[in-house]
Amino acid sequence: MIEKLRIAFRILLVLVLTGGATGALAATTFNPREPSVSGSYLAGTQALYDMQTAAAAQRFRDALSVDWDNPQVMQRAFIAFAANGNIDEAVATASRLPPNAPQYDLGRLIVATKALKERRYDAVLRDLDGISPDSFAGITGALLRAWALVGDKRPAESDAVLEELADRGLEDFLVFHRALMAEAAGDNPTAIDFAAQAYEADPLVARIVEAYTRMLGNAGRFDEATKVIRHFNNEGYRHPLVDVVADAIEARRRPGAFASSVQVGAAEMFHGIGVALARDGSSDVSIVFLRLGMYLDPQADVIALVLGQLYDRAGAHDAANTLYDAVPATSPMKSTAVVRMAENLDAIGDRDEALRRLGNIVIANPEDLDALSVLGDLQRTAERYGEAAETYSKALALTGGDRPGDWRFYYVRGIAYERNKEWPKAEADFQRALELNPDQPQVLNYLGYSWVDQGINLRPALDMIEKAVRAAPNDGYIVDSLGWAFFRLGRYEEAVQALERAVQLRPDDPEINDHLGDAYWRTGRQLEARFQWTIAADVDEEDGNVKERVQPKLANGLEPEEPRVPGTVASTEVPEATVTQ
Repeated sequence: MIEKLRIAFRILLVLVLTGGATGALAATTFNPREPSVSGSYLAGTQALYDMQTAAAAQRFRDALSVDWDNPQVMQRAFIAFAANGNIDEAVATASRLPPNAPQYDLGRLIVATKALKERRYDAVLRDLDGISPDSFAGITGALLRAWALVGDKRPAESDAVLEELADRGLEDFLVFHRALMAEAAGDNPTAIDFAAQAYEADPLVARIVEAYTRMLGNAGRFDEATKVIRHFNNEGYRHPLVDVVADAIEARRRPGAFASSVQVGAAEMFHGIGVALARDGSSDVSIVFLRLGMYLDPQADVIALVLGQLYDRAGAHDAANTLYDAVPATSPMKSTAVVRMAENLDAIGDRDEALRRLGNIVIANPEDLDALSVLGDLQRTAERYGEAAETYSKALALTGGDRPGDWRFYYVRGIAYERNKEWPKAEADFQRALELNPDQPQVLNYLGYSWVDQGINLRPALDMIEKAVRAAPNDGYIVDSLGWAFFRLGRYEEAVQALERAVQLRPDDPEINDHLGDAYWRTGRQLEARFQWTIAADVDEEDGNVKERVQPKLANGLEPEEPRVPGTVASTEVPEATVTQ
């Protein structure tokens, strides 16, 4: 997203979070005899910040029921209603905002969106009249005006609006939307020209690829469309909606328009802006725009999935699952929705149901790479290592195993093999992962540590771990691996230095505290060793393995070292490697 648009994002975010200028806040007073107003207002504000949108909407509903004409309550309320998908309620509230309210422009944008949905294009223009394009709401409003002019069959005036925006440095942002407006207006040659420009700038963006190939296919230019899709897939990208177009193109069948109406095109505008806002860290604002997109195009399941991701990020898994569950079974996005829902079920503790649903998806669609990937990860987390390795093998069979991005499948399959006591297979997978991605710190760490732990390939192993530390110097687990490698090699002073750094990075990890305690003991710092072992026992809340391990050490310390042949590892018993997975 270009810089002017990013600045506008931040301006709007500040307004939304603060409710406008300080003066506006100071001017709002709440009657102490009606504490429910202030209480509901504050509770709603916090719920909106936490993306608990249903709770936020209800709290502001409560506040408005007592203080219906309070502008401060109104301007927060309509945002909460919109964020929760209650667009008609948002419109009714925003329509009552006074023109001097800080959120007035955003309110008019929501009111105009309802008019666009109802094809009242003159009303859209009236609702947005006077909104300055210097604000973010104004930029979005100008685009909505352009869409309304397309719907009113006034393409020249629509172009004039876009030219004004382009003069403000937004031309790169507008190219894709020019293509969609031309398509919705029936000007297919112009649509293809603009779509080609957008594609040249961003050839790996799924929405651009889908729109461009749809336009090419509808024009009968199937070979060109095939090349675009093939390039997208060869770069390691897949998207269900691109796959739908690919099937049509392969059958030499016209795939249908991307912007089949003004409403669908404007929904894509809100989708694109919502995604840009989310990437800019403005999730609470982006959710409003995504809801507006879903309002204009209720069948835009891709928007529902982005919205679900925002809820997921905020830990609102139930709200996300409601969206995922609402995706129709006939939608190309249903499989993705089920995968996301399974991840959420696992996050809230229902792993068995998550595995069941993913298993059903894989049976129904054995070529669903996302489902295979998530299924393998959950099987590995559930310590079903043999099943996980088999699932990752199916994924590699689909990809061919030679793409740069396939390093991850080799890496996670290697972990599954290693945990399943199949080291030769694991070692081969780690080495193949490094062939595809030689500088990947997690793989370097895992393979290097495993070699040290077995007392083999010591010099290359240490080189690998040191390379991993250089690539990820603030990864406490990798720094711990370096310290533990030094310990196993009998280089105790260096082990202490590395492990002290690891503890600073991960102060509450029981394995790392245990490792540091061992290193202290070997360097004669026995009091500090027992202190670290005590911490390790105290913070071991997962499975108690470390707590059990340190009890004999707290009582008796480490066993004396046995004589060691130079160049070999120390004989001290070593717990399982600490690695990130």
